[in-house]
Amino acid sequence: MSEEYINDNENREYGNVKIADDVVAIIASVASTEIPGVVGMSGGLTGGFSEMLGKKNLSKGVKVELIENEAIIDVFIIVEYGKNIGDIGKKVQANVKNSVETMTELKVREINVNIQGVSIPKETKDKEEQK
Repeated sequence: MSEEYINDNENREYGNVKIADDVVAIIASVASTEIPGVVGMSGGLTGGFSEMLGKKNLSKGVKVELIENEAIIDVFIIVEYGKNIGDIGKKVQANVKNSVETMTELKVREINVNIQGVSIPKETKDKEEQK
């Protein structure tokens, strides 16, 4: 796990502030799931898209790379069936950027939203099975 120093020359006399990748990942995960139409985070490349992750594993479904004071973030989400995926992706990008920059003072260079699956409501599945 890498950590990133926040360069703040004004407060240097007190020491350094380090932010771990997992902290940024948790912020990005929570910000992603705040968007209507996002039903959960996916395990991403390592966990497979069928593995939806609960709140106990908030940093999963997010990959963070910190370079100096900049963050590159990949989020892996599951969206609700029938919703506009492009619109959801843009809202996730905006909310993650705002949340990470506000809470950490890091600059978000890039946010890649990876739609890993679509969640179909149980009632829709039941109707399809009855046909």
